[in-house]
Parts: sequence; structure tokens; C-alpha cells
Amino acid sequence: MKVIGLIGGMSWESSAQYYRIINETVRDRLGGVHSAKSLMWSMDFGEIERLQHDGNWPALTAEMIAAARRLEAGGADFLMICTNTMHKMAADVSAAVSIPLLHIADPTAEKIRAAGLGKVGLLGTAFTMEQDFYKGRLKDAFGLDVLVPEAEDRAKVHEIIYRELVAGIVKDSSRDAYRAIIARLVAAGAEAIIMGCTEIMLLISQVDSPVPVFDTTEIHALAAVDLALEGA
Repeated sequence: MKVIGLIGGMSWESSAQYYRIINETVRDRLGGVHSAKSLMWSMDFGEIERLQHDGNWPALTAEMIAAARRLEAGGADFLMICTNTMHKMAADVSAAVSIPLLHIADPTAEKIRAAGLGKVGLLGTAFTMEQDFYKGRLKDAFGLDVLVPEAEDRAKVHEIIYRELVAGIVKDSSRDAYRAIIARLVAAGAEAIIMGCTEIMLLISQVDSPVPVFDTTEIHALAAVDLALEGA
């Protein structure tokens, strides 16, 4: 079994879900009391959030590279970044280490393509929805047509993530807001919804959408198990 290196704590609420999903899946696949071999470097999200909103991406890149190198030195066989937004510096992180990085967008896009879908609505932080590092990969590498909410809806999605979900706060009113935003994306032509922030799974599930939802947290975690158990 390969050792999974997780860069987490962004936020720990979603990192806890990664840990749960990975270990439950290894147990299910191997039986008995098996669990995953893993290392996690967990960030202080208070520091990360401040740097994000200050736009200090060079400092964030340095933090991510340092985390990746710690995990490599600790014996990880491959890396995963347990957040969509911080894949903004995925290429820099990958270049700084000699072990592979499992990019969160790739298994997500592969599942969407396998389902025969091509036009998707993307929910996530404002950074993920508005910048090209994520949408561009979905389009250029997988040929997906990516829709994002209108500006007011993007602001609401972002606010709920940073004011509520990263703190483990789940409100029915926020779920209703997300449902309405999903409905508008579907009306605009979205055939599926990407839950492109690892905390959104705390709020939204398939029952909240009239079209298929693709939960990046679960998909990424399951892809990590596939890679860890490859050849085992």
C-alpha cells in the first residue's frame, strides 16, 4: 500500500472528511480492520484565509511547497491538496517535489466525461469560480464547458463557505440559497454541478439538485485510495 500525503487544514472540516472517506474505503476494500497509510500536514486556516483575501499568492505558494516537501521527506508516495482553491499553485507544488500530485480536477472531470456530460455548473470559492486555474484545466484537458453563477450568486456562495462552512456551521437558509443558485445554473444549461469546494459537501448533496452533482471531496479521496492500493 502506498503512503498518501495529504496537505490539509484548509479547512480541517473538509480534511476530516478526507480522512474518514479514505480510511472507510480502504477498510471496505481490504476487509477486517485495515486502514490507509497516510501522512497529513494540516495548515492553520486562519493564516491561509488571510493570505488568500490579501491576494498574497506567492506566500501561499511557499507554504504549500514547504508542506509538500515535509510530506515527501516523511515518506509519502504521492501528494494530494485537500482543497480546490489551493490547486491554483498545483504546478509549482508538483515541480518542487519528486513524487506525483493527484490533482483534484482530474478524477472529477473523468467521472463527468464517463457519465456522458459536457456542460457543467461550478460552485466554489470566488477564486475557483472566477480565476482560470481550475476552469481552464476542465476545459483544456477534458473539453468541458464550465458555467459559473452570476456575480451576486458567486458572492453568496463564497460568503457561505468562508463565514459558515469552514467553521462547521450548516444553515438551512444557506442550503436554500445554494439550491436556488443551482437551479439558475441548470436553467442556464448546466447538465451537472461540480461541488468545487471541499466544504460544500457539508451543505449540499444530490437531493438538492435536479441534475447530477459531483462532489470533489469524495471523488478526490476515492481516487487517492485507488492509487494507494494500485498493485496491492
